[in-house]
Amino acid sequence: MLIKMNRRMFLTSAMAAGVVARGSRYSYGADPLKIGFVYPSPIGDFGWSHRHEIGRQDVIKEFGDAVETTFIQNVAEGADAERIISRLARSGHDLIFTASFGYMNPTISVAKQFPKVKFENNTGYKTSENVSAYNARFHEGRSVFGTIAGSMTKTGVVGYIGSFPIPEVIMGINAFTLAAQKVRPDIQVKVVWLNKWFDPGLEADAAKTLIDSGADVITQHTNSTSPCQVAQERGVYCFGQDSDMSDFAPDQHLTGIVNNWGPYYIRRVKDVMEHRWASQSSWDGLAEGVVQLAPFHSSIPDSVVAAAEATKMGISDGSLHPFEGPVVDRDGNEVVPLGQNISDEDIHRMNWFVKGVVGNLPQ
Repeated sequence: MLIKMNRRMFLTSAMAAGVVARGSRYSYGADPLKIGFVYPSPIGDFGWSHRHEIGRQDVIKEFGDAVETTFIQNVAEGADAERIISRLARSGHDLIFTASFGYMNPTISVAKQFPKVKFENNTGYKTSENVSAYNARFHEGRSVFGTIAGSMTKTGVVGYIGSFPIPEVIMGINAFTLAAQKVRPDIQVKVVWLNKWFDPGLEADAAKTLIDSGADVITQHTNSTSPCQVAQERGVYCFGQDSDMSDFAPDQHLTGIVNNWGPYYIRRVKDVMEHRWASQSSWDGLAEGVVQLAPFHSSIPDSVVAAAEATKMGISDGSLHPFEGPVVDRDGNEVVPLGQNISDEDIHRMNWFVKGVVGNLPQ
């Protein structure tokens, strides 16, 4: 009950006051463009929702009083999300960003009822005339992680905390493992699934379990800072998720993915204002600056930093592909032949582990 009351409170207060900055060079008719944002976890997670909230703030800075924005945080996926998205649409929002894979079907459902409203779903793949999908190539950053982890691990065991066994997460685990194997062929990547995006307690327990099983490097595809905090306490290395988490593990945080949604949000808001918004699917990465990296820790040797930078540069300029063949799955089948790369379509359908990944893969 408390969570639902908080959601209503956020919705009511944000809609009543909006967040308006003055002095904008933009305009959208007589009234400001009303934009809604729906987040799956609190903006204080210092991870996923925090970075989307930074993107919303970037929109406010860019457009000033030409926009009026609303955000609702900590919205559960499923029926609850559909009610919230529908409420935003009914209350006059012109553009609604739904920031989770689990919001995909609710977004599609609501969009059918409100054909004049424009919707943008993050990390989903379904589109329609008034629904776009936008995502980021997070696995590219995890290739850089793997390059570093292969050199920094002493035990040869890395712990990987997964949220849900969906292609977005699986491709990250595989890209990380393949890059690490180039440095240390015998590396093991142990995966624990939580079936949660954000649960600090479960994330902390998973990190402890992985460390107790021999992992001296922890990485994650979950939203809280707990794994990094555990890594700091236990003296093992970690990689942050979604934002720079180095403040939570100052001695152990090697680097992290920093999601930069602001430029995309600004571009799509401008498209609406200039009456040229159209449904699309966007999947940008290191080259476009949507996926960025936190600073490398001073404990990383210069030679390893150089290798990490080379991985980042190679992916950015297209000379290196995270899934360049030969790639062999865990059953010994050659999935990508020598000299070939896996297609984006097959990456989006990825439901298998590469050799070296330890742990179950629910289907």
